[in-house]
Amino acid sequence: MNPQLSISRRTRSTPFTSRVAAAGVKAYTVYNHMLLATMFESYEADYWHLCEHVQVWDVSCERQVAIEGPDAYRLVQLMTPRNLSKAKVGRCFYLPLCDVDGNMVNDPIAIKLSEEQWWLSIADSDVVLWAKGLATGMGLDVKVYEPDIWPLAVQGPKAEQLMSRVFGEQVKDIRFFQIQPLTYQTATGSVSMQVARSGWSKQGGFEIYVNDAQAGQQLWDELFSKGADLQVRAGCPNLIERLESGLLSLGNDMGYDTSPLEAGLEQYIDLDADIDSLSLPALRAQQPTKRLMGLVIDSQASISDNVLTIAGETVGEIRSLGYSPRYGVQLAFVLCYLAPLGNKLAVDVQTSDGTHQGKLCNLPFDFAALGLKAIK
Repeated sequence: MNPQLSISRRTRSTPFTSRVAAAGVKAYTVYNHMLLATMFESYEADYWHLCEHVQVWDVSCERQVAIEGPDAYRLVQLMTPRNLSKAKVGRCFYLPLCDVDGNMVNDPIAIKLSEEQWWLSIADSDVVLWAKGLATGMGLDVKVYEPDIWPLAVQGPKAEQLMSRVFGEQVKDIRFFQIQPLTYQTATGSVSMQVARSGWSKQGGFEIYVNDAQAGQQLWDELFSKGADLQVRAGCPNLIERLESGLLSLGNDMGYDTSPLEAGLEQYIDLDADIDSLSLPALRAQQPTKRLMGLVIDSQASISDNVLTIAGETVGEIRSLGYSPRYGVQLAFVLCYLAPLGNKLAVDVQTSDGTHQGKLCNLPFDFAALGLKAIK
């Protein structure tokens, strides 16, 4: 029997909590002190539905850290080694946030709403406290707070069709990682909500930054009433889909002990940029000793030990793991130790039916290069 999750005021509810429960949620995790659904029917059934139809996710746990004021850009730039000096209003940016040692603090989507207003749509850590501390300690002219914003994600190949029924054809003009305010009509008037083409899946979709609880509940219900013929369902970020897509999870695959260079996030770091960033000096001097890689295991046997070995020597550890029904293999994200690993790609994995060999590769998975063909 699995332990139960005790739900209290500390696991903050959202405007959609009752609707998620009514939709038959079977599992939760706690993310930014809030409940996040992790399964409805099953991981596999939820995966296939996401890949074929459309789902509505309550991702209110993606808390927004609002940074407003004359020094807003300066504070955001201090927190990341990515050059934001040419960032345009109405755009979203994936940001590694790093400390003075060059290690990961968070990896939000940063949203530039105006020249003096940014949102950081954060992963699972208390960024607002860090941002407040930096602003106070450095005497920056900014206001840092968590606004009442409850994101809804509409994900899947039919997401655009559903969103256009609710918000109109204008949603089709929003390009990937762009955001713009759209008007939503309620029974008592209209509400302006920021809408981005983004989301924590590679199936396509949007995130709606709901700023009115009552309007949000009406929006949830309307998405379901207008999407019935599209087979819309309540859903959530899916482990299988994120592994196949190479989407990293802070706290699972990387964390305070991992730099973005070790996590394979080089494309989001500008080591040569002339910017004021807390982490750049450490990152410029860093010689990574670890590397996040992919692992393919041609077996369905349950993994009994997360340690990876070669000839009995430890060369890494499994960080996230799941079975891919599309390719008929287990996929994992693994943190490898570069010195003992060397150039070797074949590793030993301990399973319930003995030792199996796994194959390491770069992320994201290139299934064609790995010789893997879809079996479904």
